[in-house]
Order: sequence, then structure tokens, then C-alpha cells
Amino acid sequence: MGVASLLSASCTPEEPGRPENAIVLGALLPFSGSESAIGRNLEQAMLLAVEDLNAAGGIDGRPFHLRSRDSHSSAERGFDQLLHLLYTDEVHYLIGPEENSLATKSVQEVKLADAFHMLPGYAAPPVARSEADGGWMRLAPSAFDVGCTLARIAFDDGIPTVNTLAAWDDYNTSVSSEFTTHFAALGGRSLASVTFRPGQQTYASKIESAFGAKAGRTLLAAYPRTGSTIVTEWTVSGRPGTWFLGPALRTEVLLANIPTGTLDGHVGVSPSLSLRSECRATAEGAVDCATGNADAFIGHFSSGWDGDAPLPAAHFYYDGVVLIAMGLVYGQAKTGEIPTSGHELHEIIRELNDPAHEAASWRDLPAAMTKLRAGIPLRYVGAAAEYEFDRYGANRHYFMQLWTVDGDAFVDLDPVPVGCSPGR
Repeated sequence: MGVASLLSASCTPEEPGRPENAIVLGALLPFSGSESAIGRNLEQAMLLAVEDLNAAGGIDGRPFHLRSRDSHSSAERGFDQLLHLLYTDEVHYLIGPEENSLATKSVQEVKLADAFHMLPGYAAPPVARSEADGGWMRLAPSAFDVGCTLARIAFDDGIPTVNTLAAWDDYNTSVSSEFTTHFAALGGRSLASVTFRPGQQTYASKIESAFGAKAGRTLLAAYPRTGSTIVTEWTVSGRPGTWFLGPALRTEVLLANIPTGTLDGHVGVSPSLSLRSECRATAEGAVDCATGNADAFIGHFSSGWDGDAPLPAAHFYYDGVVLIAMGLVYGQAKTGEIPTSGHELHEIIRELNDPAHEAASWRDLPAAMTKLRAGIPLRYVGAAAEYEFDRYGANRHYFMQLWTVDGDAFVDLDPVPVGCSPGR
């Protein structure tokens, strides 16, 4: 079944029955509400992964199937959908959501069900905990990684003062706090920051307060729909000051809803999609990274979805599906049973992605699945990263991608190391 056909089995309540004997993955994504612009793209990435895995033979011929439910961009409404995934759809393997507060609210239910919870999104909560039941893995850089990297960039560029204009939610306030705290620790001065609640008719007073401090850089930590409203109002007010832009803002939704050229030259940060092996330090201390792996995935995604391009986050969602599948196949090879315990699968995926193991690329999943079925451990070289997890299940990140805006397009700048030490 092609990817276009798979889409008909998603995004709607009237989902057709799952394929017979399928291994079901449950996705919780924002198809409606304030973050609806990204939901379909992230689901497309997962559907593509499901098709690729099924073409590679699934698990001894059993296909994978994606069951998507709408988080409605809301912790309250989304939690009801999470319960449906766990207890109505009876899924053992969850992917998403994008909403930090919803993922945090889900922890107790995931533990009670001993489910596995893959968190590919930027706003996913930290996973710095060990549990006897349930298993969590985080793929994208944390708020700590984002905030400290921006702080180091500002400090090394000689910017004397910073502040933030941040949405009042767990993720964006965390990015804001990490940015200002690390900047102060490096020796810079953090000025008064401003928070706002999304959904307001105007943010003019918040913009005035943030830029009234006259900081050298003001970090906009927000999601794209609210961010575009703020940038437009900032433009009308005369474009005071200079922005840093948080990772969630790197989406066409932002550029499509602001005056063209408004953000030209302003700098943002997002996860680097170059593999660690594609990056090297130059004699000048900079980082030079190739983009062949990410470019190949963009081409693969576009060919499957009529020319659509994946969001940077979509690379991580594709990888989240494949990491689960690799763990299930290897677990069955070692024990004779497909793992259903979240804690057990967490340990298997961590074991597989030991840097000492042979690499297996997303580009050749049939070969990877054959070796895993034979009980050969493989680490995953995915669409977004060469995965390596700490003991809690958080992926280690070594580089972040800087970017700017030129007219109606994003332009990549040089990658930078993750870290907060000056001079790096």
C-alpha cells in the first residue's frame, strides 16, 4: 500500500480497521487547534516510515500500522485521546505529542499501562528519571541544549545584554529560563524578560515591554502562529531591537504570515540534521557539516508526498517509528516474544544504539531488519541523527543548526557545537 493510500487511514475519526495481525503504533498529534499547522506533516513522516518498514518485511510478515488521534493542541482534550489510544485502541507504543503539558500529564497513565512513549518533538519534557514501569525516549534537543547554545552564541558575539519574550507554557518558558540563566553564568547581563499567554487579540504591550529594556538580543520563544502575530505587530511598531528565534519558529507557517523581509538577518537555532560523522571542526574552530543524509531524506519524503517537504521535526518523527520497530524486531529475535513492556523496550533500544555496534541506515531498512531478525545488534543512523542515548533515554546532541531568514525563505548558517563554555 502506498503512502497516499495510508493517509486515508489517518487524521479522521472514521479510520478503517487495522490490517490483520498488525503491530499498532499510536500517534497523538495536533490536527486542530493552535498548532494544527504541523500535525499533518509529522504524521506524513510516520506513515512513510511505516510503509518503508512494511516493505522491509515488518515483523516476520506482520505489518506495522499507525493509529493517529488528534491532541487538539490541548492538554485537556488531548489527554482524553491518549486514554483512547491506551485503552480503546490498546496500543503499547505511543509517539508524540507535541504539547509539553500533555506529555507531562500522560506520565502516570503510561506507567500504569507499562507502555512505551517515544517523544520526538522539540517541546517534549525531559526524561531524566528511571522507572520500573513504562519507558520514555526523547529524540530532539532539550530546552537546556537550545538555551545554552543561544547563550554561548550571544556571549561569544560580544552582546552585552539579553532578554526574552516567551509564551507561557512549559517548553517556551524553559527555553527562556535556560537562555538567560546560562548567559548570566557566562558573564553577560540578563535584563527583565516578558511572558505572554497565547490566544490574545494583540501583544503590543508585551512587545513594548520586552523591547523597552533595550537588550542586545531578545529571544522570541513561541509557536509559529502566535509568533507570526507578534512579529507582524513588532514590524508595525517600527521593528525595535533584534530577535533571536526559537526552534519551533522554523516553519513555513511563520514566513507565510509575516510581511516579507521582516525577519531578514535575524538568527534562529534548531536541531542540526547533519549526522555527527558528517561534521568536522575547522582550523578556525568553526564546524563544517555536510547535509547529504538530510537531503536524501527530504527527497525521499517529497517523492512520497507529491513534492511536500518535511519540517525539521518530521525527520525525528520518522526516526521515532523506526527506532521502535528495530527494538521490537531485535527483542523478538532475542526472546522469541515481541516486547510489550515499555520499560523492556526502552532498555532494548538503548542497548541497540551503543556506539560500538554496527551502523544501520534508514536508507537500507531491509538489510537492517534481516540482521536484527538474526539477533545482530545495530545502532540506527536515522533521518535526523546517529542515535546514542543516555541512561534515561535522552538522545545525545553535539551540534545545533543556526539559520536566518532571507525574504520568504530560511537560509542555513554554520552549525555550532552544543555547549555553554565561552570560546567554543
